Amino acid sequence: MKKIAYLYRILTFSIIVCGVTACNYEIVDIDNVPGTMTLQSSSTEIALDADHLTDDIIAFTWKPARPILNDHIILYTSKLDVVGNNFGSSTTIMNYEDDGIFSRSFTSEQIQNWANEKWKLPVNIPFTLEFRVTAQWEGGPTFEAPEVKTVTVRVQPIRTIVFDADKVFLDGSAVQESKMELGTTVENDNIYAQVLHLEPGELIIPIEYKGETNYLSPTDNDGTLKDGETINVVVRENPVSWKIENAGEYRVVIDMQKATAAIYSPAKALQPAVVQWTLDGAMQTTIVNDLWEYGEPTGWSWRDGNWTQSTADPQVFVYTGPAMNGRTKFGIHPTNQSYVYTGNNTGADTPVTHGTTYNVFSGYSANERNAYFRLPSGTNFIVLDIRNKTLVASQK
Repeated sequence: MKKIAYLYRILTFSIIVCGVTACNYEIVDIDNVPGTMTLQSSSTEIALDADHLTDDIIAFTWKPARPILNDHIILYTSKLDVVGNNFGSSTTIMNYEDDGIFSRSFTSEQIQNWANEKWKLPVNIPFTLEFRVTAQWEGGPTFEAPEVKTVTVRVQPIRTIVFDADKVFLDGSAVQESKMELGTTVENDNIYAQVLHLEPGELIIPIEYKGETNYLSPTDNDGTLKDGETINVVVRENPVSWKIENAGEYRVVIDMQKATAAIYSPAKALQPAVVQWTLDGAMQTTIVNDLWEYGEPTGWSWRDGNWTQSTADPQVFVYTGPAMNGRTKFGIHPTNQSYVYTGNNTGADTPVTHGTTYNVFSGYSANERNAYFRLPSGTNFIVLDIRNKTLVASQK
């Protein structure tokens, strides 16, 4: 009991002493470190220069940090990032600066590439760079607080012309209507096509993308009409016009996916397929502007009304009707003697997989009439290219 009472008195005394000591304790701030490092940029606003990509466009310079005696070693690191990234490890451009070097420069090419690839910034939108220099000491008997300086620079990126379009138009003196909008083809949303009357004059092709208007132009800047040829095109700020010399009905086809264009004059007009076949022993000549399907999906009867000719080519047909499954062929007339398009000419079945391109055979002999595509379940979209003899089936 005496030991317990003694311990109680000792603990009570200790608590009182601690309380008195706490009451007399004063929080003392660490003295401010008199830093000497300063940082400045060569400009507060820059516009990246596409004509001088490899020249320095911005420079940052700083004065040395405060001198420290003893055995300390000073190290400088610089970081470049976009405001808002907080110098994250995945976005920062960091450099360990060499002794005696107190500057860091960047080119237009570097900043433009980082904006697009590393920082994933929207194209053509100004942004703000943040550059930071940190001076810190290692070694020595004492801790030395680092010096940190940061500056910002507003950047106008190099204007990037994106090869894409929300809308495609035809314009110029050759177009009777001002700025006629082209529609997309039923087979491919990336292909724009139109058949229209053109007058002698100039044809330009404006495109709109995200509110901006640019122009499709031949890659060689030559506006001579290469009638019926598919040429490579680019997007430019200023138009290069195609020269239309003769009035008439023209077909214009723009493939935004392949970056190509084709213009067909009346002299090179694309024509529908023409086939010959026998009906009850008499030779028939048919211009193919419609198709019928026949086989298991139709209950072995001929069915039409589900095919559309492409505006890009009258020999391309697109099926967008009810889903089909099973043995199917396609004919130009609703009769069992019809000229047909099918998967082989040996009277066999051709199994089809969605999204795969198949060769197309055509004719009216028993070998073609008894041959079928075996369509997979759900097939409701078919592109049948008579000109190039191909078929692609899919499910939309």
